[in-house]
Amino acid sequence: MTVFSATSPRSPRTHTRAHLVPVVLGGVFAASAIALVAYLLWPTWGAGGANAPDKLPVSVGGTLFNLPAAAIRMRIQRHSGPQERIDLDFLYPSLESPGAPKHVTADGVDATMQPIDRIFLSIAAHHDALAPEQRVGTIFPRYLDQAAATPQEGLTMRMFRSDTPYGSEDLFSGASPALTARCTRDASTPGMCLSERRVGGADLTFRFPRSWLSQWRDVAEAMDRLTVQLRGPSG
Repeated sequence: MTVFSATSPRSPRTHTRAHLVPVVLGGVFAASAIALVAYLLWPTWGAGGANAPDKLPVSVGGTLFNLPAAAIRMRIQRHSGPQERIDLDFLYPSLESPGAPKHVTADGVDATMQPIDRIFLSIAAHHDALAPEQRVGTIFPRYLDQAAATPQEGLTMRMFRSDTPYGSEDLFSGASPALTARCTRDASTPGMCLSERRVGGADLTFRFPRSWLSQWRDVAEAMDRLTVQLRGPSG
C-alpha cells in the first residue's frame, strides 16, 4: 500500500522569502552601524564658527607670529598661514583685543567722537628694504633741524625742516626703554606717531596718538610687550 506524505513541498515564493530575511536584517544592522559612526564623527562646531581659535599662527616675511584673531582688523586677513601684511589694533593700556566696532550714524558722528583708545599695528614683509634703525641713523639726520627740545623728562624732540619730505613732522627719541617715533603735528586732526622695528623678515609699525608721549615710557613698554607676546616660537 502506498503511503502519501501529509506535507507538501515549499513553493518557490516561500523559499525566496526565507532567503531574503537574513539579507534585510544584515542591511538594517549595517545602516545602523553607519549612522552610529557618522554621529560620532560629525563635527560639533556651528556654522557661525563659535569655536574658532583665539589665536592664529601667521607667517609674515618668513617670520612666525601668533596673533589674536579678535585683534585683526580686516576679515579677509583672519586666517592662518603666510601673509604679506596684516593689520591689528589693541586697546591701550590694557593691550586687550578690542570688541566689535560700534556703529555710528552720520548725524551722530560729531557728538560721538572720542579720543583714540587703542594702539594700531601693521606687520609687513620688508623684502630686505632699509631697516628702520638705519633710516633713523642715516636718512633722517639730513632733514632734521639742529635744534633739539626736551618736552618730557628723558625724551628728545627734533623738528624736520619745512623744506623736506617730512616738513610737518617731528622726531622723538628716548632711552630706557628705547623709543623712536616720527610724529605729525597737531592740526585740524590730532597728531599721530609711527614707531617701527624689525623682527626677522617683518617690519612692525606701531601707530598711536602724539598726546600719549606725555607718558612715553608706558607707550614704549607697551610696544615691547606686544612685540614679545605676538612673536611665535623661533625654534
